[in-house]
Amino acid sequence: MMASVVMADDGIAFDGVMAETAPLGGAETAFVALAEALAARGHRVEARNRCGVAIVHKGVRWAPLSRDFPRACDLYVGNRSHRVIGLVRQARRRVLWLHNPAFYLKKPRNLWRLAWYRPTLVVTGVYHAATIPRWLPCGRYEIIPYGVLDRFRSAPAREPPAPRAIFTSNPLRGLDWLLDLWVARIKPAVPAAELHIYAGAAVYGLAGTPRGRRMDEVLARADALAAFGVRRFAPAGSKALATALSSARIMLYRGDPGETFCLALAEAQAMGVPAVVKPLGSTPERVIDGVTGRVAENDEAFVAAAVALLRDNELWRGWHLAALERQRGLNWDTVGARFEALIPDAPDGGWPEQGSVSEAVFPCCQGGNRENIAAEPGYPSKI
Repeated sequence: MMASVVMADDGIAFDGVMAETAPLGGAETAFVALAEALAARGHRVEARNRCGVAIVHKGVRWAPLSRDFPRACDLYVGNRSHRVIGLVRQARRRVLWLHNPAFYLKKPRNLWRLAWYRPTLVVTGVYHAATIPRWLPCGRYEIIPYGVLDRFRSAPAREPPAPRAIFTSNPLRGLDWLLDLWVARIKPAVPAAELHIYAGAAVYGLAGTPRGRRMDEVLARADALAAFGVRRFAPAGSKALATALSSARIMLYRGDPGETFCLALAEAQAMGVPAVVKPLGSTPERVIDGVTGRVAENDEAFVAAAVALLRDNELWRGWHLAALERQRGLNWDTVGARFEALIPDAPDGGWPEQGSVSEAVFPCCQGGNRENIAAEPGYPSKI
């Protein structure tokens, strides 16, 4: 049955066309992919954000936030921000989709909206769920991992490539640290190795901001290390990124406590690229230690695993094939079905009324909904 779905985001400007032609961050990529998946499943989907003009693309009706919002819908997905929680007045299911650690929800500006609207919180994994303060005045929470775009899920098995490492994440999440290890220990051990970096502030809409300037400083350092085999490229859209990953031998990434899913790792693993990470944030949920890569407890173990993968064809081949077999991840149609399942039957055909602070309930204190914490198809069950 067709449902009406409204999705809203108040971050950077993007839409479905941009997702096909330009690089986007993980949260923006996920927003577009979910909207298109729900439309493909036969639902009427309206996406409101900071896009410049109204368009219809792949069945999704994109329009600026300034446009009048529908008064009611079956499923309303507010993306990240407290400012969008209540933009649709009546919804059979109201969702706040989280992409960052949930600690920020403790701020007063978030708490009163949570208590009033009582949205279902959707998080992307077990690590992410653990960041939800258990006393929050909200509805239940659901764990729904990101999907992986089909172009990353269809890579064939291949022979060991040249010793080329790749980094495709936020440069503020450990790239400086990685450059230190690369120059001092990894490159000297594998003289023919190269490190290819696909990153930039524009992906996150941060050009010209203080954080953007910090990114530029890290990337300028990378530019100065060409003698050590470091090559920097402009951020790539999904098609070009898939091409780059297809010729990469390993992905090197430290991880970060703010990393709640790490789509960059999921894409690399789906394409059969072994990864070396540290156990920070959600990285242990993305890499099966000793099977599709290494979750290194310290810098020494990180370097040792990186060097071994760059040198040893048989080790690489085993982890490459295991990643192709076990790490394809969920497709976005499956993720869309998970969101679709959140829509409740309407009692007597009516709309639920919005809540009040005095009526707020605290099921997060009771552990939320743990039905989906069990192993996800395509993701490791042990973290």
